[in-house]
Amino acid sequence: MENRSKIVVSLVLLPLLLTTISAQSTKLTPNFYKTTCPNVESIVRSAVQKKFQQTFVTAPATLRLFFHDCFVRGCDASILLATGNGNAEKDHPDDISLAGDGFDTVIKAKAAVDSNPQCRNKVSCADILALATRDVVQLTGGPFYRVELGRRDGRISTKASVQRQLPGPNFKLDQLNSMFARHGLSQTDMIALSGAHTIGFAHCGRFSKRIFNFSPRNIIDPTLNFRYALQLRQMCPRNVDPRIAINMDPTTPRTFDNAYYKNLQQGMGLFTSDQVLFSDPRSRGTVNLFASSNAAFHNAFVAAITKLGRVGVLTGKQDA
Repeated sequence: MENRSKIVVSLVLLPLLLTTISAQSTKLTPNFYKTTCPNVESIVRSAVQKKFQQTFVTAPATLRLFFHDCFVRGCDASILLATGNGNAEKDHPDDISLAGDGFDTVIKAKAAVDSNPQCRNKVSCADILALATRDVVQLTGGPFYRVELGRRDGRISTKASVQRQLPGPNFKLDQLNSMFARHGLSQTDMIALSGAHTIGFAHCGRFSKRIFNFSPRNIIDPTLNFRYALQLRQMCPRNVDPRIAINMDPTTPRTFDNAYYKNLQQGMGLFTSDQVLFSDPRSRGTVNLFASSNAAFHNAFVAAITKLGRVGVLTGKQDA
């Protein structure tokens, strides 16, 4: 895994897209770069494939990076920015665990795009991140989908803007629904996007309370499969190295499939915010649907991530 602390994108190094993105563009479209950089998708895909072949972590890291970027100030690539004083989005505790491979994927894809004279400084990092996210989903067995393009890069990134903007591992259904609804995402969208955990990984400290100190009456969270809890204890013993991370899907961790939902049915959701999707009767039906049909999950995921990609985007002459 790349050392995230070494991956720094300076504000001054990001291209200024004010003059290169059409002022007439007021909405996203898959054909945004048809005349300015017609091969952008193949260029990005090639760079992402190369990175993915080097390390599988590229996939979950890039997907998580896209989600974290869009939920804070919208999908504007501001998660990539470094302020020089440790006060950027990526410096917030909720973002500090973002794997360096996600950042590196965007940086290498951006370099590949800019190496083409026709495309240099014409494609935003926000669009490259959106394309790379689609590519890692497909590379791990997930669906291919058209990516809407035309986002401008933001030039503001603050640690304070992250506060209370990302779902926590202990969230209950109402908290999840409320946070996603703020971005125009429904409960079904939320459940579908949670399925990204099928290729995700998590650090032990994010769920240790569920397996060691859940409550005075229950040492282990009763909604957690007991045998799975004992396995988690072996992988994440007390006082484990905080850098240790484990797969969120214990069955098919390298495949973008509906096993995540089947695991929830068995009490094998790693976070409280995962397991609540099945334990709460209001969301259980959707979990059962996705568990029974990989196609239903993939279709719902495509709809949800397309909507996610529209959150707070900057287009045309909008200020960053």
